Amino acid sequence: MFHLGWFLGSGYSLQWWSRDSWSGSPWAGSNRWDWTKPDMYVDLAASLERGGFDYILVEDTLMLEDTYRGSLEPTLAHGHMGPKNDPVPLIPLMTQRTKHIGVAVTLSTSFYHPYHAARTMTTLDHLTGGRVGLNVVTSVSHRSAQNFGLDQHYRHAERYRMAHEWMDAANALWESWEPDAVNTDELVEVYADHTKVHVPNFEGEYYRTRGPLSTIPGPQGKPVIVQAGNSDPGRELAARYAETMLAHSTSIEWMKAFRADIHRRMEKYGRKPSECKVMFLIDPILGDSDAIARERQKDMHAAASTPEAIEDQLWGLTYSTGGEYDFSQADLDAPVADIVGNGETSTLRAFIERSHGRTLREAVTGGYRTHGALDFCGSPDTVAAMMGEVMAEVGGDGFLLSPSVTRRHIAEIADGLAPALRRRGLIRDGYNHTTFRENLLDF
Repeated sequence: MFHLGWFLGSGYSLQWWSRDSWSGSPWAGSNRWDWTKPDMYVDLAASLERGGFDYILVEDTLMLEDTYRGSLEPTLAHGHMGPKNDPVPLIPLMTQRTKHIGVAVTLSTSFYHPYHAARTMTTLDHLTGGRVGLNVVTSVSHRSAQNFGLDQHYRHAERYRMAHEWMDAANALWESWEPDAVNTDELVEVYADHTKVHVPNFEGEYYRTRGPLSTIPGPQGKPVIVQAGNSDPGRELAARYAETMLAHSTSIEWMKAFRADIHRRMEKYGRKPSECKVMFLIDPILGDSDAIARERQKDMHAAASTPEAIEDQLWGLTYSTGGEYDFSQADLDAPVADIVGNGETSTLRAFIERSHGRTLREAVTGGYRTHGALDFCGSPDTVAAMMGEVMAEVGGDGFLLSPSVTRRHIAEIADGLAPALRRRGLIRDGYNHTTFRENLLDF
């Protein structure tokens, strides 16, 4: 068996405004206002729990991008990763109609102080009954840094050094209460044993925090740690701290090598491979039959060649540079330039490698699959069989699906693909535990 997750890659924001919404499709993700309400996200969680998913990963960013064409207009006209709400208050609402599925929320180690984050995540662990995870990111944009009083964002390598120290500080706070500090005997008048609550007095190069944490440990003790960076520093951070991580699906060979690399790095920290589930991003295209799915894929390929879609892709590349390069200024008919910037360096590096020998125009219109070269297209039975074959070859641990949040996509996956996977014995048919961590590490 393997695990399933859903990557809510646009976060708590306007969903898919620039596609189905334009045509008034009944499957559109949201209208101008519905995205601000919890209903779609609560429905998503309930549907995915029915489908046997382990968790939902909620992305977040802390800015509105205006590097592309030097204007907010492309971002706000088409809803590119904004406008966006703070996802933290949404997490308890997403777990109200569910009992088992985990929800991981994204916080930036560059801008959230460890004490604030540790306290918030412990509170969420209580409110969700032990089903919260923390996606540890370092943020990518100078615009984010400027919202927090900096002129520019920290350089890529430095912000990952900061992230290691941030995690050490947060862990010191989560461990400042011993698990049995609160008296469970109702006849004992003392609520908590003060000798089991410790002052960590953490002092590092970037962060200081006295502690102890001002609340009692949550059901999990600390949240499940998630990591999403595929660069060398990102892999090192995951190997040391993460219990599950996001990875691209460039090819089966790349997936195998990536997973083996993470396991080698984990050994340095005395960790077992089973302690971190590597989840590979895919965007399956489903239909009632293989032929219908292929027709949908053809339509998507055709749509990817329109001027509007090309601009969407160039906007995304600009964002990935961390605001250091504006791809609206690039020559579409020249070879793809070796531009990585200070943002999502692994994403851009993968794009450059995948685009070797092609022009920028060819690279951004060369196919609809966002996260790699694997072609998961067909009926639910066909795609389920493909997923099983790929995971058997890679060796585990599972997939993170990343479609847009529309009623159609939710239904196709929760009530079409998931049952097909379950019939093959590839995913869970129930949950053995109540907490996110226990279910994640169950197999």
